[in-house]
Formats: sequence, C-alpha cells, structure tokens
Amino acid sequence: MDDVPLPDRRLVGVGVARRLVASQFPRWADLPVRPVPVSGWDNQTFRLGEHLTVRLPTAREYALAVEKEHRWLPVFAPLLPLTVPVPVARGVPDGDFAFEWSVYPWIDGVTVDADSIRDPVEFADSLAAFLVALRGVDPTGGPGPGPHNWFRGGPPHSYEAQVLRSVGRLGGRIPRPLVLEIWQAGVDATWAGRPVWFHGDVAPGNLLLRDGVLSAVIDFGTCGVGDPACDLPIAWTLFTGASRDAFRARLGVDAGTWARGRAWALWKALLLYADAGPGAAAAARVVDEICAEYASPLPGPLAVAEHGEPGQDD
Repeated sequence: MDDVPLPDRRLVGVGVARRLVASQFPRWADLPVRPVPVSGWDNQTFRLGEHLTVRLPTAREYALAVEKEHRWLPVFAPLLPLTVPVPVARGVPDGDFAFEWSVYPWIDGVTVDADSIRDPVEFADSLAAFLVALRGVDPTGGPGPGPHNWFRGGPPHSYEAQVLRSVGRLGGRIPRPLVLEIWQAGVDATWAGRPVWFHGDVAPGNLLLRDGVLSAVIDFGTCGVGDPACDLPIAWTLFTGASRDAFRARLGVDAGTWARGRAWALWKALLLYADAGPGAAAAARVVDEICAEYASPLPGPLAVAEHGEPGQDD
C-alpha cells in the first residue's frame, strides 16, 4: 500500500451541486441546495431540500464506491437492525464534475461523540449487533478487498511499511517494543474464515444518534466481503472498560480476530500520531489505550489465547 499515491481530492462549490441536480434531475431543480456543517472526506455532502442529500465524491478513488453502494445498500437495508442510507438517484459525470455521484435520503441524527451517548454499554451492544447482522448477509457476489475500499477485509500486513515508518518517526514517544509486539501479534493471527460483509469504516462520524441512542450507520464506501476484523478499531478509539467488553461479547469474535482488529486500530493511530496533524493528540491516546488493553490480563480462557497462540475464525 505504501506506493499508492494519496487521492487527488477536488472540492466543488454549492453552485456545482445545484447545477448537477437541476440538469440531471429536473424534478428537484426548485429545491434549495446548501452545504452541511460536516461534509466528509471521501464525499462532499450537500442538503437538497429538507428530505434529500447530494453526495459528490472528492477523488477518482472514492468514486469507485458509487456503483457498489447503489448495488448493495438496497440489499442491506431490510436485513439490518438500524437505518442505513439507500440511494434514490445516480448522477453521471459532466463537464464540471468528473465522477458518478448520488442522491440519498436525508437521515436525521447527530454524529457520535463520547459525551452524546446515553448509555455506552447499550450503544456498544447495539453497534455490535448491527455488525453481526451485516456479517450475516449473503456475501455471494460481494466485492473483496481492493482499491474501492483501500484493501479493507484483507490482512493488516498490507500496511506494515506505514506502521514501521510511523514507529521510526515517533521514536521515544511510544513504547516501541510493545507497539511492535502488538502489531506482530495482529499480523501473525492469520484469518482462515469464510468471507463476510464488513462496513470498513466504523467511526464516530459514520454513526448517528437520536436521543443519545444509536439509530443509523452511514457511509458504506469502504464496505466489502472478507475479514471483518477491520470493523473492530472502534473498540479502542471510542470504547473503554465495560463498553469494550460488551462490544466484544456481542460480536463473539475469537482472539485472532480481536488481535487483527487491534492491529488495524494501531496502524491508523500511529499514522495520525506521526503525521502530527490536528488528530495527533487523540491518536496518541488511542495508542496508549491499545497498549494498556493488550497488556491487561483477560479473565478466563481468553487470556491464554490472547497472549499465546492466536485463534482463527471458524
């Protein structure tokens, strides 16, 4: 993955979104188009009237998800216990905009932060139940790891060069031997299970609350079929203590999957920490959380599996 160039993101103004809607979907031409407070990274989001939203991919790589979302989100929606966005129209490129794009229903809710969750354990259990249901959707014909989802669903080893570079840049700011041990444990816990559906970006910005309760999961651009361990990093980025335990218990994952999920979380946290950008302080806390959780003994038989030979999925 280290040789893959960063996407060349191109942002557009609200006028482009308004013109695309008017020219391709005249039935909505009279609806107001306005930016939203948090637009996203892979897609720019605009509110279309009161009940719709326009999503414009910001780069060629992110536009690869459009066809996948239109194919699979209508399949997922009736099978999952929470609301997911189902596209209502598919736009095409034109002279001012180079990619396919989408119109979705507007889903009410606020994105997650630790202070807005009414009951963290209930939230963790609800999210895990959603992921279990997603894993239960028939994977036949679903896309495996690839450029469309930045190789989510494959082994974390794909990002080892970035991990090692980040460890080198961080130097004494991290417990290097322990961090490398955690990474290697995830890499060694090879996956031999059957392919299942995963979301690929289970992050606070893609989870919506109503009255403090998880109500919707959005942005399936990185979804695919493969190893579901890539859906576990939120166990360290958001959950702690009882909520993390509830998340793991409802998922029912084995020690190997947990180790790979931990490695996915470690990769992203090290990358953000080493980049020293706005998210560096939060990423440093995640690295600390990962190290502390790894070093803590687990109760019962999982303790042996966690720090002994990694398990494998059935």
